[in-house]
Amino acid sequence: MTPLPQTSLWTALLAAWLAGLAAFAGGLAARWEGSAETEGKREFVHGVVAFGGGILVAAVAFALTPLGMEHLHPAALGLVFVAGGGVFCVLDYWLGRRGGTHAQVMAMMLDFVPEAIAMGAVFAHDARLGLLLALFIGAQNLPEGFNAFRESRKAGSRPRVALWSLLAVSLFGPVGALAGYTLLHDQLAVTAALMAFAAGGILYLVFQDIAPQARMRRHWTPTLGAVLGFVVGMVGKQVLG
Repeated sequence: MTPLPQTSLWTALLAAWLAGLAAFAGGLAARWEGSAETEGKREFVHGVVAFGGGILVAAVAFALTPLGMEHLHPAALGLVFVAGGGVFCVLDYWLGRRGGTHAQVMAMMLDFVPEAIAMGAVFAHDARLGLLLALFIGAQNLPEGFNAFRESRKAGSRPRVALWSLLAVSLFGPVGALAGYTLLHDQLAVTAALMAFAAGGILYLVFQDIAPQARMRRHWTPTLGAVLGFVVGMVGKQVLG
């Protein structure tokens, strides 16, 4: 087995942690923005949600599915992709039934962990694609952290508890990246399947949870956030991919 470069490992761990910290940064922004609940603020928040959705769609299109389309049999690719959507559907149902102040944080972790594992595995043989995945993950975590903090506050959670929860989620990034880097670096088909699985789950979340929250009655501009999010992902793929 070819020895793995330690520089790439540390880069992968740092990138995974920074991508996770983006959720904490989003929570801090929600904690300190402090403005009144005006119509303009609601429009901005819906735009942030749409931006996160656009980033997620770009991640599915440009980072998560291409490897599976290249290295998996079409039947296997379809099965794993649909399985990802199905598993996330069941987990979403369970979280909805469970409720509580940390449901949104748990949902964020459910898509962050497989992405971090896939990112670590990719870093072992393609650092540029690994950095692209880190960019996508961080860009999606920022609005997710913002919205998770707001939902936790509405549910009665104290600001410090909500922020500590988001900070704890960021630590799963390096753990997942380390697992992917050390265990899956020479398992390209497994990595491709994991990425396709995550893509199916993310696509479910976009249409089940994110897209409905992005729309506002009698307002048309917030949804443009999805266009901006997608173009960030598209240009990021062109520059780094």
